[in-house]
Amino acid sequence: MLTMDLILWRHAEAEVGTEHMNDLARPLTARGEKQAARMAAWLDRQLPDGLRVLSSPARRTEQTAMALGRKYKLRAELLPEGTVQDVLDLVQWPRSRGAVLVVGHQPVLGQTIAHLMGIRSEQCAVRKGSVWWLRQRQRMEHSETTLLAVLSPDFL
Repeated sequence: MLTMDLILWRHAEAEVGTEHMNDLARPLTARGEKQAARMAAWLDRQLPDGLRVLSSPARRTEQTAMALGRKYKLRAELLPEGTVQDVLDLVQWPRSRGAVLVVGHQPVLGQTIAHLMGIRSEQCAVRKGSVWWLRQRQRMEHSETTLLAVLSPDFL
């Protein structure tokens, strides 16, 4: 049996952009920093060794990823204009083994969840700072995607 875990983490609360600010430069708010720290502490206790961490290069997502205190790679495929196919190709879903943590943005995270879970809606709402943990299992010719956890930093 082959398994792959895909953990999708939306960046925590960020400053509201102004017309003169580059969207990718928006930092986390003080509340966002606390959200990221709380979620990172929970994730660190749950995540397996050998985890790959991939983050959008936007400042708010990189700050969220940094809260975990693990090595991560910045990937342009995870920028706000990315697609579901960009995410799936990047993480090699469902062909890869092990676990991948993606720190990214709406709407692509919600679109990816809806696609993988077979939800009829175009996307799922993913709250800022929240994690959705999915697992793909391949048994012979049968594969299934299971939702293992959904957690908001407000509940930590």
